Amino acid sequence: MKLAAGQQGLTNVEHRALKSVAVQFFVNGAVLASYIPRLPDIRDSLGLTLTQIGAILAVATGVGIVGSALQGPAIESFGTRKAMIFSSFVLVAGLAFVGAASNVWVLIAALMVIAVSDVVTDVAMNIQGSTLSARRSTPVINRLHGLWSLGTVVGGTIAAASAAAGVSLSLQLFVSAGVLALALLYVAPGLLTIDEDVAESGGGRSEQRAQASNGSVMVTFLVLGGSAIIPEVITSDWAAFRLADDLGTSNGFAGLGFVAFTTGMVIGRFAADSIVSRMGSDVVLRVATLLAAVGIVLAMVIPIPTLALVGLNLAGLGVSVMFPQLYDMAVRSGRSNRALAGLTAGSRIALLATPLLVGFLAGSGGFTVGAAVVVTTIPAALVVLSLTQRLQVGTTVSG
Repeated sequence: MKLAAGQQGLTNVEHRALKSVAVQFFVNGAVLASYIPRLPDIRDSLGLTLTQIGAILAVATGVGIVGSALQGPAIESFGTRKAMIFSSFVLVAGLAFVGAASNVWVLIAALMVIAVSDVVTDVAMNIQGSTLSARRSTPVINRLHGLWSLGTVVGGTIAAASAAAGVSLSLQLFVSAGVLALALLYVAPGLLTIDEDVAESGGGRSEQRAQASNGSVMVTFLVLGGSAIIPEVITSDWAAFRLADDLGTSNGFAGLGFVAFTTGMVIGRFAADSIVSRMGSDVVLRVATLLAAVGIVLAMVIPIPTLALVGLNLAGLGVSVMFPQLYDMAVRSGRSNRALAGLTAGSRIALLATPLLVGFLAGSGGFTVGAAVVVTTIPAALVVLSLTQRLQVGTTVSG
């Protein structure tokens, strides 16, 4: 990502801060992807069942919901810079503790540390990133989220390759944690001290039009966070099952479903900022949400494997824009802490509940995998479309 391009309006200090935030986005994605592909190794080493692994992950997700309520006071008390530095180092340390887990209780504790610190880091880096993006002539928030996606690809690839090569779980996670901690040593000195009033005013670029109460803002963004994460996670997680179980493809071909979707995500996030600068975030978010819905229907309804891949790629392109724009919208809402708390809490509640719903529907015999995905994701996309149109807090930016 060329952060120097279109940086008119940024001082050298701000440009250095933007590089720090960019590295932080990559690190966050890499942390989460470094252990997830090795869950089978964790299960085997601790003698756990799939049911127990599912319960442990659900507990970690639930703690992340609690963390969503704690991030506001933490950022208000210490500011985004201090909160982000502390929580990001704790996040990376949690990765090492996962590798060192010798029993289920240590594993649960490590995942709880990751869940809470990830929430604080996530909100702080989005406030920093959105504020700096607002000071540029061309926005950069989507590319920052693109770096998060790239971090998940790199971290997941290293984890999968380590498992295939027989590298022990503890060695891989200790080395990964060490490398990522070194990256944070670059991040920390460059971050800005961003006052809450600056972050909440959107860096002085947009005139706020939403005047809802604090509680209303939090509830609205809670619903938006839950609704926006559903098309992203459910479509990617169940793409392979759609191809293999519904359409009878080989497991090798079915794996291309996830690749098609995530490729669309990465392309969309790196391309979206230049489009936003020409069309405005409101228009881009509406078009992207509709594109995601069309792609999901194409992939999950039409029984042709190649068209399913096309649909998944289109869905990835559309979904890629949704969360970055909602984060940006939350920061500019005039009540950023409450809006971001709602956004993160909503997404984690949906992550906890929706996969269970899709699994139940698909396993009930009354729904195909594709039908189960459609009845959960399309209503969620329509909620995002409706609520964002009513909020109307996006900004049209001249290029």
